[in-house]
Amino acid sequence: MRVFVAGATGVIGVRLVPLLVAAGHEVVGMTRSAEKAESLRRLGADPFVCDVFDRDALGQIDADVVIDQLTDLPDDVDELPASFGANDRMRTEGTRNLLDAAGGAKVLSQSIAWRPSGKRQEAVDEHERMVLDRGGVVIRYGQLYGPGTYYENEPPDPPRVHIDEAARRTMDFLDAEPGIVTVCATCSRRSSSRTRSGSTCSASASTTVRTSSSRRRRSSSRRRRRARRPYG
Repeated sequence: MRVFVAGATGVIGVRLVPLLVAAGHEVVGMTRSAEKAESLRRLGADPFVCDVFDRDALGQIDADVVIDQLTDLPDDVDELPASFGANDRMRTEGTRNLLDAAGGAKVLSQSIAWRPSGKRQEAVDEHERMVLDRGGVVIRYGQLYGPGTYYENEPPDPPRVHIDEAARRTMDFLDAEPGIVTVCATCSRRSSSRTRSGSTCSASASTTVRTSSSRRRRSSSRRRRRARRPYG
């Protein structure tokens, strides 16, 4: 298949692209940084330098599957609160632009397996609704930990998932039916439900559940951690 990965140089994207290439897919990786184009070539992808907010430059995507790993988050966790507005815009306007450009391609789009507060949750809800209304797959990841994330040395509170496992599990959903899937250390399952309700994420690793309704906010640790963007 021809797979288009938006956010291909993000912390999931850089792991997902080589997995897709190794599986025999033709991969186009989108990044808004011209400096990162060569790194995508080294991973085996054809780079496409574009800002998702530039609808004219984005054009129409020629792909069988579009994987959305876009966020707008800082490298420094201490700067995270100041980025919420920009990330909300990515989830709403950015998602809308990407879906419009996707044409008839199947869409897989990252989301989160916990509930933030206020307008942030409104943006998450709008993002998921747009993807589901289009017949896409929403992937709710737990908090990412491991190399290149905000939690390089110790895992955060649940729901959580190691970054390498998050990338591997994303591969499983290329053929998934429309709906919501949750990827965390204790759950990973597809749900065709278009609602946000579901059973609690608990039990042993990879146990199947519908969707996670028990979520915690990202740890408020004040220790400075530097990392690449956690999603894209």
